Amino acid sequence: MSDTSIPPLLKVSGLKTYFYTDDGVVKAVDGVNFQICPGEIMGIVGESGSGKSVTALSIMRLIGVPGKILNGEITFGNRSLLQLPDAEMRHVRGNQISMIFQQPQSSLNPVYTVGDQLAEAFLIHTQADKKEAWQGAVDLLRSVGIPDPENKAYAYPHEMSGGQAQRVMIAMALALKPQILIADEPTTALDVTIQAQILDLMLNLRDQLGTAIVLITHDLGIIAETADWVAVMYAGQIVEQASVTNLFERPLHPYTQGLINSIPILGEEKERLDVIPGSVPNMIYVPAGCRFSPRCRTRLEYGLSICLEQSPEIQMRLPGHSVRCWLYQNAEGYTAPLTV
Repeated sequence: MSDTSIPPLLKVSGLKTYFYTDDGVVKAVDGVNFQICPGEIMGIVGESGSGKSVTALSIMRLIGVPGKILNGEITFGNRSLLQLPDAEMRHVRGNQISMIFQQPQSSLNPVYTVGDQLAEAFLIHTQADKKEAWQGAVDLLRSVGIPDPENKAYAYPHEMSGGQAQRVMIAMALALKPQILIADEPTTALDVTIQAQILDLMLNLRDQLGTAIVLITHDLGIIAETADWVAVMYAGQIVEQASVTNLFERPLHPYTQGLINSIPILGEEKERLDVIPGSVPNMIYVPAGCRFSPRCRTRLEYGLSICLEQSPEIQMRLPGHSVRCWLYQNAEGYTAPLTV
């Protein structure tokens, strides 16, 4: 969901990524649609196991066995990423679309200095010689706020703090000025001060380079501060999608409402934080109807049996605001109890 007057830079349509395990088929991503325009920040939010990271890996075409992109289309500009030969996809990956992974320390090679790892991008993708590539690595470290970058370039990953390692990962992702940056939980395990610095860094780079960002997180506070548009994922599907303002001012899906109500608010006293009962379903045995129905208090409040029987479609209910919920969607023999 984005500004329809601007051609999308990335468009994901009907994406299905399944994992074929000995226990059964895991429908990790099951019919996801969204798009992002140049310079926008698209937030994807949801609990662990909702399909956020698998969506990102599908875009990068990094799904390994036993996983398979079963259906759908991923269009980057005017190219279908799923149809590109492997050699062309390798050129897109890192060069035009980059990704920051969840664990920076484990994503960096422990036996090479950070300078060597950054310089490698220039050596592979540009005509730079070793001296130019090394200087490019130092300049990148400086651009992401690493102190004393000339010396830090000689450091190994284990010699860096978590925040510094995350900055190195961002520098690596931005080395070739990609058009899209996919950031998968970029502030996980960092303290609040470093989190704020990393987010400010990403916003500044977006402003300077016009890079579109797909920001994956479970933290709605981060989404509220940084995103333009938000897709809320649950059990492999997008259940609500809207501008960040509309989502927080008028959340429609009971799951989104539950996530927002569970956020502690500074200065507001609550005896107990609201919680969503239960947990994300086993994706081998997804509920027959709405996937959120076993956890949905609102379904019980309105006595809706259709939620257990039929899966709702995601539909636009307000301008630029779509939701997947029987509270607002009619069906044969069924009238939705609410309108928006």
